[in-house]
Amino acid sequence: MLTGGLQSTKAGVAIGKLRHNANKDISRLASEIVSKWRKNVDAAKESKKRKLEQSKSPTPKDSPAPPSSAYSTPYEGDPEKRHFRVDKVDISRTGNKARDGSIGVLYNGLAFRATESIEEVVQRAMDVEAAAYAVYKDTPEYRNKIRGLMTSLKRKDNPELGRSVLRGDIAPEKFVVMTDEELASDAQRARDRELERENMLKAQVPMAQKSISDSLQCGKCKEKKVSYSQAQTRSADEPMTTFCECTVCGNRWKVSSLLWWLGCAPNANSKPSSRKSWVLFLPFHASLFSFFP
Repeated sequence: MLTGGLQSTKAGVAIGKLRHNANKDISRLASEIVSKWRKNVDAAKESKKRKLEQSKSPTPKDSPAPPSSAYSTPYEGDPEKRHFRVDKVDISRTGNKARDGSIGVLYNGLAFRATESIEEVVQRAMDVEAAAYAVYKDTPEYRNKIRGLMTSLKRKDNPELGRSVLRGDIAPEKFVVMTDEELASDAQRARDRELERENMLKAQVPMAQKSISDSLQCGKCKEKKVSYSQAQTRSADEPMTTFCECTVCGNRWKVSSLLWWLGCAPNANSKPSSRKSWVLFLPFHASLFSFFP
């Protein structure tokens, strides 16, 4: 008896209640009947499902791959929007999910701005992935290399790289071991060389020449071996600043070049009394300038 008969006669409800009868024999027999009905219903459903699947004919929508003609003909869409999903490419080629994903990544890089057929790009992506896996195996370096190659292939200032790989001018075995400098375009390498040259020239700028004076005394070690240099650290109408450094103990200090010219520049670590003497003396020296037009 199938589901329809059980529902129309309500036999299933009646037998189901007997499973809880006080008589153990009646309860056991009712449970066996319900169990057999359930198995028959499940078997009928499974049989119906199989017949439905067998009668269902496949459609183009069910297949992820496009017709073979689309695989072998030059690409006619927008080459800058090519992607293995857009091109309906089946990337399941190795049985390894991570490696198949790498094939998809490399396909996206090689197909970018390319008009070669899907079949050509897929085959080249598989060759490059196989070469990378042979060198780096299943390591973080392998994954980083795949991402790096894809980034280099999609650089808009280096379209020739992808073309060279697709044409076979750059073999997959060589492509997967190329350095960042080798992957860069000629224009990028020229810019890098120019930047390196500029940095080298900046590093070779000579330091300000320092003079040694035996008339200056270090206020820390009292030695008269002091080197000094002058620089314009303020506006042009202000006097230059003199930077002093003791060659014995390394003590450093700075003074105004006006005080230097007047001969009353204090030494580093001077005592307050000595500082007071040259500060009081400064107006006298400064008054000398009033005689000049």
